[in-house]
Amino acid sequence: MVEQQKLFYDDWYDAAHTVVMALGGKKEVGHMLWPQKDVEAAARLLMHCLDRDRNEKLDPEQICLLRREGRKVNCHALAYFEAQDSNYKYEPIEPEDERAKLQRQYIAAVKHLSKLTEDMEAIDDKRSG
Repeated sequence: MVEQQKLFYDDWYDAAHTVVMALGGKKEVGHMLWPQKDVEAAARLLMHCLDRDRNEKLDPEQICLLRREGRKVNCHALAYFEAQDSNYKYEPIEPEDERAKLQRQYIAAVKHLSKLTEDMEAIDDKRSG
């Protein structure tokens, strides 16, 4: 579990570094991103990618992976930064909350279909009556 997160991040690199630390550090994350590399080499490459002055950079899929893995340990730094940088509001949705929302929508849809069926039957009764 990650400690209380900052509300604002200086830049993408600051947010990404926060996620890396929440996921266990540069060796753990480097090896996750480049399992074919030696742990030390992967960690070194990750640190180069997180240095704005270096040419090495993470690709979009790796950035998404960092964000998703961070979510699993309740670290939302990358998502918060991206929202802040783009002037969006970000709120994590818990899977159970999403399921409950979908269940409510389903129940409302079934009730609506039931009402439509009743209305159609009433029209048919008027025509035949």
